[in-house]
Amino acid sequence: MHICVLGAGVIGVTSAYRLLEAGHQVTLVDAEALPGSQTSLGNGAQLSFSYVAPLADPSVWTHWPEYLFSAGSPLTLRPKMDPAQWRWLFKFLAACNASRVRQTTVDLLRLAFFSRGQLQQLTQAQPLDFQHRRAGKLVMYGDAKGLEGARKQIEFQARHGCQQEIIDAARCMQIEPALANAKRDWAGGVYTPSEEAGDCALFCRQLVGAMSQQPGFRFAHSQRIHKLEMRNGALTAVHTGQEQIAADAFVLALGAASAGFARQAGFSLPLYPLKGYSITVPLNDAATQAAAPQVSITDLSRKIVYARLGNRLRVAGRVELVGMDRSIPAAAIDELKRGVSELFPGCGDLSDSAGLSPWTGFRPATPSGVPLISASPVKNLYLNVGHGSLGWTLSHGSASLLAQLIAGGATAIDASPFSFSASKGTS
Repeated sequence: MHICVLGAGVIGVTSAYRLLEAGHQVTLVDAEALPGSQTSLGNGAQLSFSYVAPLADPSVWTHWPEYLFSAGSPLTLRPKMDPAQWRWLFKFLAACNASRVRQTTVDLLRLAFFSRGQLQQLTQAQPLDFQHRRAGKLVMYGDAKGLEGARKQIEFQARHGCQQEIIDAARCMQIEPALANAKRDWAGGVYTPSEEAGDCALFCRQLVGAMSQQPGFRFAHSQRIHKLEMRNGALTAVHTGQEQIAADAFVLALGAASAGFARQAGFSLPLYPLKGYSITVPLNDAATQAAAPQVSITDLSRKIVYARLGNRLRVAGRVELVGMDRSIPAAAIDELKRGVSELFPGCGDLSDSAGLSPWTGFRPATPSGVPLISASPVKNLYLNVGHGSLGWTLSHGSASLLAQLIAGGATAIDASPFSFSASKGTS
């Protein structure tokens, strides 16, 4: 078939690759000149295949006042006169129960492990240089109570194939010596030696470059979709400012913008953008490189992640439910800079914010945290949306699963948890 993939973030790019690999003719459409230029551009860079706990969690109920009223909360809710926000929030709260979270975790782990294998297969077939490395990951806890609470999650995940361990602060600093200079006291951490990291945007650009050498692939860049052409319950073409693109089938991978596209096509998606921020700290000399971590770090209490990308350190954090507000407040960047100063003093020059490449992006999330990878109510439109903060991690498995579903044969993992349904898709 000729398949048109809508969106050239990491979900759309990996979808295009797997469909091209399956023998289809693929057109990849994006509003930006380069792939990976929006949410994939400055994400946290961690490939957290074993750390997929959803945002929806029973603890949300006890922290709700903090999320609403505390300026220092890493999760911020700004209520708006937006019915979509309130519908999403009610479904999100309904998903914050222990049994639902356990099942969601199992479903996401299964997809994450599949994704890890698919990434390994891809990098063997395509020698891409995107600063990909198996770095290991430490999730750091500042209090013994939180660390003990993590033990239950680790024991649960171990039954489903995760290899993680709880270690004390001294062992954390043996694994990552840069933590010894932190201006923080640690109770310990969760160590996952198998976790990986890589530059998501660089991956997207290199993979599109590799696909562009194939005769069956075209990247229709700098083309924003303005209009849909529908006939007999099917999508027949999309119109951009430059051309009409007709295809046998379409894949919706527009991230947070997918909800608006779905409305034009006549159905509803339960997506809401979770806004986040990042900075990228240059490590310009031996001293700053020595002060920066080699292992990926998550400061759980501050919800800030750190990932080494060659001679740069990616620092990302915050979850804000504020709609599609693209502004980057100085306070959000200052918060990330303070995190670097506290954990890794001497790690680069933080005085020039512009030199830190401040970024904001909108993670497209379903209320439960489970992405939608399936057919849609439009008979030739497929979905690959709703990955939240796990888009980079889950992209490779999601793309392969989607290609298998389109092929109509058996799938490598159970696809039913990721299917579109009336309960997920209606208002």
